Amino acid sequence: MPRIMGSRELLADVHERDLCIGCGACVDICPYFKNHKGKTAQLFPCTLEQGRCYAYCPKAEVDLDALYQATQGAPYSGSPLGDVRQVLAARAGGQLKTGGFQSGGTVTALLTFALKTGIIDAAALTDHKALIPIPRLVTHWKDVAQYSTSKFMAAPTLSSVNMAARQGYRSIGLVGTPCQMVAAAQMRVNSLGKEAHRVPLSLAVGLFCNWALDTRHLIDVLSQKLDISRITRMDIPPPPANALVVDTENGRVEISFSEIKPLIPHTCFICTDMTAELADVSVGMFEGRPGWNTVIVRSETGGELVERAARQGFIETANFPAENLQHLARAGADKKERALRTLIRRKLINNQGDERAAVRMPQDVIDRILKK
Repeated sequence: MPRIMGSRELLADVHERDLCIGCGACVDICPYFKNHKGKTAQLFPCTLEQGRCYAYCPKAEVDLDALYQATQGAPYSGSPLGDVRQVLAARAGGQLKTGGFQSGGTVTALLTFALKTGIIDAAALTDHKALIPIPRLVTHWKDVAQYSTSKFMAAPTLSSVNMAARQGYRSIGLVGTPCQMVAAAQMRVNSLGKEAHRVPLSLAVGLFCNWALDTRHLIDVLSQKLDISRITRMDIPPPPANALVVDTENGRVEISFSEIKPLIPHTCFICTDMTAELADVSVGMFEGRPGWNTVIVRSETGGELVERAARQGFIETANFPAENLQHLARAGADKKERALRTLIRRKLINNQGDERAAVRMPQDVIDRILKK
C-alpha cells in the first residue's frame, strides 16, 4: 500500500517541487488548504502525521499498481488506453436540446440522465467566474447544461466532492480530468480506513486531456488581447488547427499555441494518462467527426450508464472505427512515454525503496512503455 504522510510532507513533495495541479482534492476537507485562481495554498500549519490531503493527492506517492489493483482488480499494465470494455462514438440524443453543450454533448447528456434518474444525487462539475474555473455542486438535472463548456484550465473541482460528502449526499457524480480521476480513485479507496472519511463517489466521468493551462497566466495573456469578462466560450479544435479559439460577445479571437504552450504547468508533463483511465466512462473529442464524442466504457457502472442513457434517448451511439481507435492508442502511448521520460529525468518516479516519489510504477511496466 502507498505511504500516507501529512501536510508538511505534501508541501515538500508537491508544492515545493511545483507539482500541484490545483485539482481541489485537499480543499474543503479541513480549514488549512484553499484554492485561489487555480493555485492551492496552505493557510495554516498542520501537525497531523497523516492526512487525506496527502492520501488524495494525485502527485504524491501514487502507487499505480496498488491503486489499479484496488479499484479495477488488476495491476497497472501501462497499456496506452487503460482498461477498455468498449469504445464507441456518441453524442447527445433527442432528450436534450441542442446548442449549449460543447462538442457532442455526451458528458452533459450522461450527467443529466444520471441526476434525473437518481443514479446520483449530486454532481461535482466545473463552472467559471470571470474566466476563473470554480467548483460547482449540482443537484438538479436541469442545471447540468449550464456548466457544459470546456475551460482548459486546472480547476479545483474535487473540492465539490469533499463538500458533497460532508453535506451527506450518498451518491456523488464527478466530471474531471485524468489527474482528478487519480485523486478520485484514491478517495474511493479510503486508504486511512476511517468511516468518517468514506466518500460515496458513485460515478466518475473522465475527460481526455493532454494538458491544462495555468489560470493566472492565461488571464494575463488574454487580458492583453480582449475583454475577458465578455468571453462566452473557448475551444481547441482538432489538428491541423494550432490555436486556442476564444469566442466573445464581440467576435472570435485565435491565440496561437506558441503563446499558449508556455502557460502549461510543469506538472502536466509528468502525467502518463491521456484518457482518464480510472474513470467509469471516459469522453473525448472525436477527431474527424464534428459534433460527436469518443467514449470509452471502463466499468460495469459506466457500461450500465451508457446503455440506459442510449435506450432512453439521452445519447445516440455509433460504432467507433478501428482506424480511429489505433490513432487514439498511439496518442495515448506517446503521452505515456513522454511523461515517463520526464518523470525519470526529474527523478520523480520510484518503483522500490523508501525515497518518496510522485509516482511508483513496476519496472517491467516502465521497460514496456519505454520499449526496452
